[in-house]
Amino acid sequence: MNPSDILRDLWQVAGLPADALAFAALHGADPVFPSSFRVGAAAQSTIAAAALAACEVAHQRGTARQRVTVDLTHAAIECTGWFSIDGRVPDLWDTFSGLYRCADGHVRIHANFSHHREGALRLLGLNPATSQRSDAEQAFLRWRAIDFEDAAANMNLVATALRRFDEWDATPQGHALGTQPLFTIDRIGEPKDAPPLVLPALRDDESPLSGLRVLDLTRILAGPVGGRVLAAYGADVMLINSPNLPNIAAIADTSRGKLSAHADLRTDQGRAALEHLVGNAHVFVQGYRPGGLSALGYGAEEIVRLRPGIIYVTLSAYGTQGPWVERRGFDSLVQTAMGFNYAEGEADGDGVPRPMPMQILDEATGYLLAFGVAAALCRQQREGGSWHVQVSLAQTGQWLRRLGQVAGGLAAVRPNMAPYLEISQSGFGELCAVRHSAQLSRTPANWKRQSMPPGSSAPAWP
Repeated sequence: MNPSDILRDLWQVAGLPADALAFAALHGADPVFPSSFRVGAAAQSTIAAAALAACEVAHQRGTARQRVTVDLTHAAIECTGWFSIDGRVPDLWDTFSGLYRCADGHVRIHANFSHHREGALRLLGLNPATSQRSDAEQAFLRWRAIDFEDAAANMNLVATALRRFDEWDATPQGHALGTQPLFTIDRIGEPKDAPPLVLPALRDDESPLSGLRVLDLTRILAGPVGGRVLAAYGADVMLINSPNLPNIAAIADTSRGKLSAHADLRTDQGRAALEHLVGNAHVFVQGYRPGGLSALGYGAEEIVRLRPGIIYVTLSAYGTQGPWVERRGFDSLVQTAMGFNYAEGEADGDGVPRPMPMQILDEATGYLLAFGVAAALCRQQREGGSWHVQVSLAQTGQWLRRLGQVAGGLAAVRPNMAPYLEISQSGFGELCAVRHSAQLSRTPANWKRQSMPPGSSAPAWP
């Protein structure tokens, strides 16, 4: 399948009008980064889908369709998530994060947050205050990989055993995932209970999602990427953070274009602030651990009762079915669990497990999230009703695997990023990051707001 075929399939799954596809132009081919997987095509097709669907929302609001052009190299570079602040590129990985040899295989742990790192070290029988990585390497040799994975999951930690594709397919979660589509867009309740939310008519020179209000309750890469691209197409995106939770350095990059407010949902004040925002929102996106927001009273059904007609988006690690539904996960761990790390090493011939050259499961899922929002908006404006969009890193991984591998892909040389970078001022310092790769012929994508630290905005719509 070429990238245009991949885009067409995504478009069909979302049930969008086929004649809009004539306005998409996709250029380039894999490999552009050293990988045996079609990471460039995954980046290009999901970004094109998000951009074209946003333009289709604008078309429903009275504008002429416009051409969307996406270069594969630019899209792949955008999905590296590269950025610098005041000339410094942050170190995105904790010393203890990574792949460890066990008694019978390997385990990858994610230690970027202190509670995850300390929990993993204690499970290994180590003192978090004094241990070095070499101590962890020795301790892992006493564990079987699956035993550590299970023990970590029982403690709500984040670690996975390294598997081959066939080993993943044989697991109960692999079986469950094999029956799931790439994403789902489902109506909640009856259309009569939720007439179309008002989106004003647009002029041809206005951004496709102007007037759209999006609540972004996500923290780790995929969700923030999805919110950032909605902002690039003109939406008012309000990032809601808890003042009590840590964030990753990439928030400086993924907050471009967003308002950024604090709300502690365990307090009456925070809950009142969120519910006031919900009352005037069109979209609610959440990527907290499975069941986390529902336990606070902000699951899909509860938000729909507060705001009939809203589009509610659920982002998870391992999908909506199977025994791993409630497991936490990050891109690096999902790659390891599902077989991608093993396959990359096998394709290189040395058998050394390695990650893909970017967090493509996070990035592509973020763009699919934005695509799902726009597709649901198209249906909501036509049919009314409230809608639930569901995406997951593992479902995206299953799709990427089906796209097939690239012979000799690991021999590709990383492209020069310099032509694709832009500099802007931000609340974090001078931000150098990748320009958005979807080129809209009439209303170029841009971020009208600077990236700002959490809590910089009041929790109120402009």
